[in-house]
Amino acid sequence: MKRTNGSGRKILNLWTVSSGVIFIIFLLFFIYPMFNLLVSAFWANGSFSFAGFQKFFNPAYYYSSTILNSLKVSAAVTFISLLLGIPFSYFYTFYEIRGKRILFILCLLCTMSAPFIGAYSWIKMLGRNGFITNFFSMMGIEIGSIYGFNGILLVQSLKLFPLVVIYMNGAFSNIDNSLMEASANLGCSGVRRLIRIVLMLTMPTILAAALLVFMRAFADFGTPALIGEGYTTFPVLIYTSFLGETTTDYGFASAVSVIAILLTGLVFLVQKAASNHFKFSIDALHPIQPKKPKGLSGFLMTLYCYLLIAVALLPQIYVVCMSFMNYNLAGIRKPGWSSANYERASRKLMGRSISNTLLISIIALAIIIVIAVLISYLTIRRSNPFHHTLDTITMLPYILPGAVIGIALLGAFNYPIFNNSHFRISGTVWIIIVAMAIRRMPFTSRSVTAALMQIPISTEEAAISLGASNLKTFVKITIPMMSAGILSGAVLSWVSIITEMSASLMLYNNRSITLTVNTYAQIVGGNDGVAAAFATVTTAFTVACLILYLLFTRNQKDGIGL
Repeated sequence: MKRTNGSGRKILNLWTVSSGVIFIIFLLFFIYPMFNLLVSAFWANGSFSFAGFQKFFNPAYYYSSTILNSLKVSAAVTFISLLLGIPFSYFYTFYEIRGKRILFILCLLCTMSAPFIGAYSWIKMLGRNGFITNFFSMMGIEIGSIYGFNGILLVQSLKLFPLVVIYMNGAFSNIDNSLMEASANLGCSGVRRLIRIVLMLTMPTILAAALLVFMRAFADFGTPALIGEGYTTFPVLIYTSFLGETTTDYGFASAVSVIAILLTGLVFLVQKAASNHFKFSIDALHPIQPKKPKGLSGFLMTLYCYLLIAVALLPQIYVVCMSFMNYNLAGIRKPGWSSANYERASRKLMGRSISNTLLISIIALAIIIVIAVLISYLTIRRSNPFHHTLDTITMLPYILPGAVIGIALLGAFNYPIFNNSHFRISGTVWIIIVAMAIRRMPFTSRSVTAALMQIPISTEEAAISLGASNLKTFVKITIPMMSAGILSGAVLSWVSIITEMSASLMLYNNRSITLTVNTYAQIVGGNDGVAAAFATVTTAFTVACLILYLLFTRNQKDGIGL
């Protein structure tokens, strides 16, 4: 939409105004906080200093443990997730596994909950006093420790392999069946065809899934904090440095954050470079026709899929059971079942946690949808260098740990100029809303962009040629046509907002406490029954999100085509 003066010169352009407003928002709530974080990392006692970095690298305690620990566990989780998820998706796509739709729903449910809840549940099952540990101990069998690297690897791999499945389902479905038939005619079949043909054709998606899993594992705070027992990772070190029990070292926490940003940026660049070697497109004129599995191989495929899902779902099932176990006020379990845990939870800010979670989720999601739709449209339909730069800026939070976003926002808006004004956000729900909107926007923006790229521009041009304005065409034609991408992306953003903890844990207070933060607080406090009740309520919210996701994507493929 344009207005012109008498000489025909442009005085108002809706898209220019929109891009300018979005840039100002990210300038204030992302670029400025990250710049302030960078300054803080090099500023100590009123002067330029490398003190934070010197503390990290000398002595080598932090350097040798934190960097290696984070990279080691993230790489291992990525490898195991691919190792579990790719065969699952291959069996699911290429064969008619019995009950496959239910299997996919259960697979989604495995990943739609906070990872630290899984860590907590596994501790109760396989920890030093876990019921599975005790069972085997009575039989004289020692199953080993779940704490440290092994526990983090178990929890995160079972939580993140469904992301690989979701991505790979779309990629496998886009393979042209004629290529499979041609390879079979040339004598390439079975495992050899899987490795040499199928995996090579889907390598861009494999790399994209690997990056997503790596970043999620690298940024996870709750799992290593609960089950790591001294296995320090970047998010844990940032949290303990900034919100330590005895001292607070913002300069050191900022320096660690900068190092984490550099590492994640390096990993992102390596992934992009690797992806460039596998740039090609496939026109699936003959979609894959799933075959019925037969004999022993068919039985083993089905057993693998259902057994993997059962193990991955076990922590959530056990937490729900725990929420109805009979615990006394001292946290000791007594015989029988009870709803007392929910009654006690209601006295520990349960209502406030739920209302804050809903408030933050709804407002943050509304912001995400509006900005994501505008950015996607500007990038695809109004392409220019500034819009592409803006799109890149909005994607940067995707590769940053939540703890980094949290410390950056706290440091940026904790000055008197902000705290003494009417626009104070530090210490309120608004700073959490900002963190959630900034960090979780890429989920929706990528989904919307993918949907918009599939809409021919001729449809919009036809509406404009019939007299519709640019704005009316955008609102009445374009947005409805990409509604599936908007809704599915929004639901995924909503789930990630509800289960987010690392940023919220650094930004909350009693007035702005959320379900995930309160769940973590009860776990750390040793209130097992109450913690299980909070975890169950959090899981119920994610299940509701899953139902919405399935409703909005019921006519789409079981995956994300990339």
